[in-house]
Amino acid sequence: MFNRTRCLQVAATVASISLLTGCGVLSSGDSGDGERIVVGTTSAPSTLDPAAAWDGSWELFRNVYQTLLSFPTGGSVPEPDAAKECGFTDASSRTYRCEIRTDLSFSNGDRLDAAAVKHSIDRIKTIAVKGGPDGLLGNLDRVEAKGDHEVVFHLKEADATFPFVLATPAMSLVSPKKYPADRLREDGKVTGSGPYVLDSYEEGKSSELSGNSRYKGRATPRNDAVTIRYFQDSAEMLADLRSKKVDVAFRGLAPEDVVALQDKNSKDGLQLVEGAGMEIRYLVFDLEQTWSKKPAVRKAVAQVVDRGAIAHNIYRDTVEPLYSMVPTGLTGHTNGFLEDYGKPNAEKAEKILTDAGINEVVPLTLWYTTERYGSVTRAEFEELKRQLEKTGLFKVTLKSRPWKEYEQGYREGEYPVFGRGWSPDFPDPDNFIAPFVGERNALGTPYPAPKITDELLPKSRQESDRGAVSEYIEEAQEILVDDVRLLPLWQGKQYIAASDDIAGGERALDPSTIMMMWELQRKTSW
Repeated sequence: MFNRTRCLQVAATVASISLLTGCGVLSSGDSGDGERIVVGTTSAPSTLDPAAAWDGSWELFRNVYQTLLSFPTGGSVPEPDAAKECGFTDASSRTYRCEIRTDLSFSNGDRLDAAAVKHSIDRIKTIAVKGGPDGLLGNLDRVEAKGDHEVVFHLKEADATFPFVLATPAMSLVSPKKYPADRLREDGKVTGSGPYVLDSYEEGKSSELSGNSRYKGRATPRNDAVTIRYFQDSAEMLADLRSKKVDVAFRGLAPEDVVALQDKNSKDGLQLVEGAGMEIRYLVFDLEQTWSKKPAVRKAVAQVVDRGAIAHNIYRDTVEPLYSMVPTGLTGHTNGFLEDYGKPNAEKAEKILTDAGINEVVPLTLWYTTERYGSVTRAEFEELKRQLEKTGLFKVTLKSRPWKEYEQGYREGEYPVFGRGWSPDFPDPDNFIAPFVGERNALGTPYPAPKITDELLPKSRQESDRGAVSEYIEEAQEILVDDVRLLPLWQGKQYIAASDDIAGGERALDPSTIMMMWELQRKTSW
């Protein structure tokens, strides 16, 4: 059966993972009256096929697809969902077995059985989209379907985090009749077994969801239908929230809006819920580009970036400076960049460059996306440009694209330096290191780091007690700091703003801060 003790040890990774705390609490109320709830976000899907996405598309996937395991409301330990029970069958944590529920079907009536599970996982590795979720399955040797309701995962090496991988929306289950084994589905439709069906989808505009009558799983839907509207501008999203065109706003709220909504004396009929603070922002340097491939250039940038100014001046102290890829609150977190570089210092940066024989002004192009992370991203990159150019050592050009084009660009290696954000696939320090290293990673930019991928992470994954992996995680972070291919900037929180008549926000975020739309409901009485 599912090894709850093991997973409770895994959950110890998080010092404190109260999923939603503090700025306001949306209490539960009476069930909704069937009226559609409208959710606004700046994070639109890049694809509808789970085999292609290791990004914010998971927001939609969590609600229309199902996984073998998922996170229960308010919990950080994965529990069976499409599965009846799961667990390692060997002491070495290399064989993981799931027994699938016998009453499952996809939204179109197709059977969801062991063959469908094997098909869903195998096609991720077969299609192997660059920057796609196959990077999560690097340790998977093969999937075995035994009869109609038993699936066995054979791993190459011990991996105590594998149940968490199976709980991510990347491992969404799809119908073999609708999703080809060797290519992506391209008809713009979804056939899943999650709480909702996708009635319609307009790229970059909206998703229309309604309850899936065939759904059987952990979730208890508290509404009948949801519309997700995708915004490019944070101010427009908040304006529509205030004018009641949107009931809930999530991802992309501007810092000044968060600060205003935190005012308990506000009389605007809105409320704010604060999510766990493990979201990070960072810069990525592409080593195939002329200037960003030079270690001295990367180190000089690291020496002058003022994270405190970004957090205070741009984000109004709604985020905190981050000095390692592993955020505060997780086992093994360090302040490596602060320890190695100290305070921003132009003279030290100049010496780093001149010692490497670089005596000219360094031209750098910094890329960011106009969507997904909110309109404030532009101001953040303007601040980075100001900081770098103030030293006289850099000449910075800023460029941007909408998310779908932006994602394609970094996967194809177009950007010397580009900004990314990350919310954890699951609450473990492994997930703030492993996705970014190796030949195939979430960035689409190869980062060979054999000490990390071949030694440190495999050793850490042998530990079922995730609170005991500090030495491996800390050493991996030292390597990341020395390489400066990834430059962490800040650690933030997730916020949900909602109308007063909406309940459920305090339950709606899972440990990877993905919104479970089914937890939202409209109050019909007070």
